[in-house]
Amino acid sequence: MTQGERRTPARRTVLGAAGATVLGASTALAAVTGTAQAAAADRGADRTPGRGHGYRSLPVPTVIGHRGASGYRPEHTLGSYRHALDLGAHVVEQDLVPTRDGHLVCRHENDITGTTDVADHPEFASRKANKTVDGVTLTGWFTEDFTLAELKTLRAKERIPGTRQENTLYDGRWTVPTFEEVLRWAEDEGRRRGREIWLHVETKHPSYFRSLGLGLEERLAKLLRRYGRHRANSPVFLQSFEPSSIQRLAKLVDAPGVVLLSGPSSRPWDFVEAGDPRTVADLVTPAGLRWIASYAQGIGPTLDLVIPKDASGRLGTPTTLVRDAHAEGLILHPYTHRNENTFLPADFRKGTDPTAYGDSFGALKRYLETGIDGIFSDNPDTALLAAADLTARD
Repeated sequence: MTQGERRTPARRTVLGAAGATVLGASTALAAVTGTAQAAAADRGADRTPGRGHGYRSLPVPTVIGHRGASGYRPEHTLGSYRHALDLGAHVVEQDLVPTRDGHLVCRHENDITGTTDVADHPEFASRKANKTVDGVTLTGWFTEDFTLAELKTLRAKERIPGTRQENTLYDGRWTVPTFEEVLRWAEDEGRRRGREIWLHVETKHPSYFRSLGLGLEERLAKLLRRYGRHRANSPVFLQSFEPSSIQRLAKLVDAPGVVLLSGPSSRPWDFVEAGDPRTVADLVTPAGLRWIASYAQGIGPTLDLVIPKDASGRLGTPTTLVRDAHAEGLILHPYTHRNENTFLPADFRKGTDPTAYGDSFGALKRYLETGIDGIFSDNPDTALLAAADLTARD
């Protein structure tokens, strides 16, 4: 089926109660928090969400809106963040990169070629550049070459229009938000919704930006302190693929840190620069996890580290990562759940259209049953319903 032909009710109706969740009215989704809290209470923990008790107060499994609700809106826009909350996400994620004049803005990458309309601005044609970021050569436009005022003349757009054609409806509706704008937005939303708004904030390419004189951690810590999100029980997680960034942040603020982990053979870029030979495979051993627990409160592994896939792309046997991380007192927030066939394990795909929805609930059941503490999801309403299924059986 071609993109233009894909117009079936399945894309939205597969979620059942999703329509009602836009206003927070879905009984099914409302049950998620209640059942998760009840399960937590059985374990002797106070997990009433949004009451200032820190990250242990969040429902388990925690659903994190990945870049907002990026399955439905262009990622890292206020519209995507707001929709994630409307769908019931417990936490909303931001990725941070700097502008040339030192402002932190929310983009998954500093390369904004695919997520803004910068290519349509002739006044910025000369800014197109070739760069090497963390060993990867890229060609495009980069946030560090724009002032905030210049960046604000751009409009956000869908990153993967071939997969999420419906999301292109919202192209151009929102600008690129600064993190300070998001902090103010979270305060406003918290007052309106009567609860704390949790954020999951990632420093992107911190070593690269520090080499440019645009260090992220100090700027981030300053904003967190300004808005009262620097304490151990503040409604915020701080995450990075570079352990040294979390170590640096741990010296600046008390907010909980999460070390992100990619493929087993990969090395964090700060390890590469420092000549540290350890790989992610070393970090997920009991000794590696013990080292992480000395300065962080959690890990964010790729889902493949929780349940590897076989050569055919089907889910195999879970690893011991959940058990080993919990033994060190670490929580696990793996990434990333998405509904489309192209992102699902092979045994949970339906039909031949890679952009169609597969058996997302079946895949989520496998992942959540491992005991992970939360999950990043582009489709938080789907993840919430799967979490409700899980907690109903506990």
